[in-house]
Amino acid sequence: MKKGMTVIYPEYEGLYINLTNRCPCACTFCIRQRTSKAEFDNVDTLWLEREPSAQEVIDAIKEESRTERFRNYREFVFCGYGEPTEALDVLLEVASFLKSEYPGIPVRINTNGLADLINGKPVAPLLAGKIDALSVSLNSSDPRIYEATVRPVFKEKAFPALLAFVGEAARYVPKVTLTTVETTISREDEAECTRLCGRLGVTHRIRKFISPE
Repeated sequence: MKKGMTVIYPEYEGLYINLTNRCPCACTFCIRQRTSKAEFDNVDTLWLEREPSAQEVIDAIKEESRTERFRNYREFVFCGYGEPTEALDVLLEVASFLKSEYPGIPVRINTNGLADLINGKPVAPLLAGKIDALSVSLNSSDPRIYEATVRPVFKEKAFPALLAFVGEAARYVPKVTLTTVETTISREDEAECTRLCGRLGVTHRIRKFISPE
């Protein structure tokens, strides 16, 4: 695809799928807060000039499947500069294709956990049989710190909605992980995040902070 339409890209041992620029959050540590729209437009990045259709994504994956590197992918991951569940219908259609064509490769979503608020309906049941893992950005166990760090458009509704989504998702998705970023919260907050994850029956993972410099 031409510049501005990078809908798939290799990262780590996975094939990552980029669906949208849209996101209801403005996280203080996000690269989007440090890079201008002009900078995104002037370099070959994941910033999309428009959102791809499900068929465009599927065609890109099929083309990639003919390469030698495809056999080395260990997972498919919905992840880009935007929140994947902003393009929920496309995500679900592509996920169905992946599970049908490549059943041995797990499918994961990197998400902010606000899918229910974004889409105005319960999303977790729709993931059953399509998604194998969720990585959900928690960022803090304290609702006030969470809101100040994530700066969601949903304000105080966001944190409880995230927890509700995670609790429900654990019923439908085999592996659910809540993540925090090291150095962005206190050790005490990290410990409380671990306890919170234990109560929800999910895993807590501390991600390394990646400087944009």
